[in-house]
Amino acid sequence: MKVVVIGGTGLIGSKLINKVHEQGHEAVAAAPNTGVNTVTGEGLAEVLKGASVVVDVSNSPSWEDTAVLKFFETSTRNLLTHEAAAGVRHHVALSVVGTDRLSESGYFRAKIAQEKLIRESSIPYSIVHATQFFEFLKGLADISVVDGKAHLPPVLFQPMAADDVATAVGRIAVGPPVNGIVEIGGPEQFRVDELVRRRLASLKDPREVIADPNARYAGAKLSEKTLLPGNNARLGETTFETWLTQLAAQISGAHPQPTGVAAVTKEKESRKKAS
Repeated sequence: MKVVVIGGTGLIGSKLINKVHEQGHEAVAAAPNTGVNTVTGEGLAEVLKGASVVVDVSNSPSWEDTAVLKFFETSTRNLLTHEAAAGVRHHVALSVVGTDRLSESGYFRAKIAQEKLIRESSIPYSIVHATQFFEFLKGLADISVVDGKAHLPPVLFQPMAADDVATAVGRIAVGPPVNGIVEIGGPEQFRVDELVRRRLASLKDPREVIADPNARYAGAKLSEKTLLPGNNARLGETTFETWLTQLAAQISGAHPQPTGVAAVTKEKESRKKAS
């Protein structure tokens, strides 16, 4: 079957393309840099020709309350309209565990609006609620800095590797629509402040992390279990320590240190440049 991935060149989308290919299906990346813009509608009719499934893993370029709401409402309406015309049989959207409990946040009000449009459309659907990604732990620190220190709520969460997110979404995409929500999460629970502190330490980032019960998450106050998935969640296999190890191996593999003759040659070149 043909699967169109909206946001197919991003972190999750690019991994999802590979997962769908591995299952023997055609996967097409749709994003502004491939000529498809869900906000303006540019390229949608063409890319959806012959598509059986559309997976929306796109995100708003702005998290400002009005802008993010406009993005998700406009993008989702355009998608659903063009999907109906193209005869798409399954709409899959990636969202966040706890979205319905986070309406104090402008970002999550926009996600709630997106999900409502999907539920009310005529197209069979699956909404995937994922927990936070390991890849965004540093970003969580970045947006939580007050006077040089990251203030984070010491509540529970169950983050997961982006690769596990893509695997789960890929399986759901090629399966039958659930016409409801599927929750996915990581194999371990942590305190938010604790894991961000460990991530910054692994990056040798000197910023201090403060466990602050009053700290907000995307503008919303959290309770102890707001970010946790339910008991029926589908859990990924990658632990945080395994992810860190894999990440380090990828980085060293991308920049291998020269050995033997190559090391000697590099040293000579360095000396020439220095002189």
